[in-house]
Amino acid sequence: MSFLRKVNHCLFGLPVWLLASGSFAPGLFAQASYKAPNAGDVPTPYKTITGWAQLPDGRKWGSTADVGIGPDGNIWTYDRCGANSCEQSDLDPILEFDQKTGKTLAHFGKGLFIQPHGLYVDQQGNIWVTDDQSAKDKSKGLQVFKFSPDGKILLTLGKKGQSGLGPDIFGAPTDVVVAPNGNIFVTDGHPGCNCENSRVVKFDKSGKYLMEFGKKGTGPGELDGPHTIALDSRGLLFVGDRSNNRIEIFDQKGKFIAEWKQFGRPTGLFIAPGDVLYVTDTESQSETPGDPGNLNNGFGYNPGVNRGIRTGLIKDGKVTAFIPDPNPKGRTSFSDGVAADRDGNVYGAEVGPKDFIKYSKQ
Repeated sequence: MSFLRKVNHCLFGLPVWLLASGSFAPGLFAQASYKAPNAGDVPTPYKTITGWAQLPDGRKWGSTADVGIGPDGNIWTYDRCGANSCEQSDLDPILEFDQKTGKTLAHFGKGLFIQPHGLYVDQQGNIWVTDDQSAKDKSKGLQVFKFSPDGKILLTLGKKGQSGLGPDIFGAPTDVVVAPNGNIFVTDGHPGCNCENSRVVKFDKSGKYLMEFGKKGTGPGELDGPHTIALDSRGLLFVGDRSNNRIEIFDQKGKFIAEWKQFGRPTGLFIAPGDVLYVTDTESQSETPGDPGNLNNGFGYNPGVNRGIRTGLIKDGKVTAFIPDPNPKGRTSFSDGVAADRDGNVYGAEVGPKDFIKYSKQ
């Protein structure tokens, strides 16, 4: 039975009556949140492959923070133009790579971005990219773009270079995901944006504002620095509530369902077929908040949790494997963005180390 035929019988894997009632939690999320495991607690069955992706024209990697997988299996990411910003660059930041060879297949997007942040590839192969910063002269930035695979702009959300809390404007759009019916969900409110935004904004497939949910706080359903978002096969939204060291799970009407802390401090999320969840943690550290001798001053405070990529099945919420950060220093390290291909290879998009890493199962 094809995916479309399945939808005629149930919606995202759940009976229609159950979705209509809003009754997700009983039995579906019986796994309680627990402390994130580290290397030694769960297997680490991956080897690291560097230098596999071949940038065009001999370019060197700048920062990158997200990665997606196309319907054909090709790998999509972006490079912040050899640095951590594209504001003064005429390079194409968005890149497509062949999964097997690492050869560059396409690149586009020059002149549109300040700091590309979230990236998502939808079921039709369109590429969605958020820009979480604004140009000094407000000429660009703080928008979400939908591109065709050949780089044509199909849709733009947000007001160019302008920050705000309204239905057609963002403070710092961090990530985007698209449901099979075309509805668009954007996380808004990067921890460093100096803005009030801490929400998820929902649009229809044409870009019309539908609703939003979340507000700044630490309670159930509240958010502090929503950094990443993903959608499982049942249509549930997984939001990386990074500054609260947790994933929060919502239905598509914004109803809070559960929180999970066992996957660490979530910087990037990816849900592969079979509802395999990949979560990358780039910031967890154990320094005491407010310690005058701590240069990070409590940034990323998550005692006893190590940085790395954790993975597990959504159906039971258990972490089953871990890829440790080999050099967890400073405020941010390791892979901000994460994705996995059909062969189980994992890809890490790195801001601080300025690299794009592949991890294969041993």
